[in-house]
Amino acid sequence: MDTLKEKFAQKALPLADEIKTLIKEHGNIVLGTYTLEQVYHGMKGMIGMVTETSKLDPEEGIRFRGYSIPELRAKLPRGTGGENLPEGIFYLLLTGDLPTEDDAKEVSNAWARRSHVPKHVFDMLDSLPMATHPMTQFSLAILAMQTESNFAAAYRKGINKKQYWEPMFEDVMNCISRLPRIAAYIYRRTYKNGVHIEPNPKLDWGANFAHMLGFDDEGMHALMRLYLTIHVDHEGGNVSAHTTHLVGSALSDAYYSLSAGMNGLAGPLHGLANQEVVRWIYDLRKFYGDKMPTKEDIAEYVEKTLAEGRVVPGYGHAVLRKTDPRYIAQMEFAQTHLADDELFKIVQMLYEVVPEILKSTGKIKNPWPNVDAHSGVLLIHYGLTEYDFYTVLFGVSRAIGVLTSLLWDRALGSPIERPGSVTSDWMKAQVEKG
Repeated sequence: MDTLKEKFAQKALPLADEIKTLIKEHGNIVLGTYTLEQVYHGMKGMIGMVTETSKLDPEEGIRFRGYSIPELRAKLPRGTGGENLPEGIFYLLLTGDLPTEDDAKEVSNAWARRSHVPKHVFDMLDSLPMATHPMTQFSLAILAMQTESNFAAAYRKGINKKQYWEPMFEDVMNCISRLPRIAAYIYRRTYKNGVHIEPNPKLDWGANFAHMLGFDDEGMHALMRLYLTIHVDHEGGNVSAHTTHLVGSALSDAYYSLSAGMNGLAGPLHGLANQEVVRWIYDLRKFYGDKMPTKEDIAEYVEKTLAEGRVVPGYGHAVLRKTDPRYIAQMEFAQTHLADDELFKIVQMLYEVVPEILKSTGKIKNPWPNVDAHSGVLLIHYGLTEYDFYTVLFGVSRAIGVLTSLLWDRALGSPIERPGSVTSDWMKAQVEKG
């Protein structure tokens, strides 16, 4: 057993025993109540699952293993260009411990060794129509890798359920290691006439991803590390995380589960939002003759958007009640690397204008920007302008969080998820009963 696998076992297996005792001795403790409105409105705020890796605080934002984003930006190992390595946050989510530089390098080397993608995955992608959306290609490619599943093979042979986590560990490591190569292949196939770029084994995971996409600017390498780090996880209730967990609860392997999660991420109300932000800003500029809009112009366009019954993309969040710390991290990066960029200046003006307008409606619980309000503008600055591809980047990062959680599910012996459901007639009857 390799070192990282041993460290995970030392953390996960004792916790699995502790949870069994907790359920046996305290399983009847009532955690809270919920309302008819919550049931109808997507179960918002209802506690229905356990996610060990992260927790979303409405006021402080996402915490990874208890650490806020500002804390992690100070504590996690960094690559060239000063940004944190995604390998470091993977180590933290997996073990609960802050990694050393050697720990992050161990992960990077392990992913490099495991990164070979089976040829049939590329053959499958090449058989698709060129107009196939990049997220469709990405989900299909993940599913095509299911032929390599260690968990599925072990389960077929009759593995003891206490060992489920071990082949799942191999699948998680293999899957994450291969995603940049797959995503880069989709990008080059879709937008660069199928001219592909071989990986550079001397680069870390994030920088090598940028290289395979076709970007060797140090600034883009730093941005990719930042992007892949801050998008990894957002507790368990968001669509991509919950879907991965739900499908995995049926003992589907990492590939089935992640592919399902990526289908959820592709939705306009989830990961597709970063594309919608860029489209909205381009429409804003076009509306004013492609000139640099003023704050007054932006306010007018925001009012126009709301009057048409549309949302301002990139603003608001189901849980957060302040500016998303991931937005702040990207803003600080932009202030350092691209302060004079025109699109960045528009994003800054939006930050000054939009919240007050949204608050004035009296209908918005969170008028502040989320992570999607910034990410596309940064990518455009470095030349990645094909915004239909942005959700694939999001998916490569989010895989780290959802697959780490899936591995913990298997180590802790989490059961199949099966909530109850009722009809509207049943709901009406409860109202009549008071």
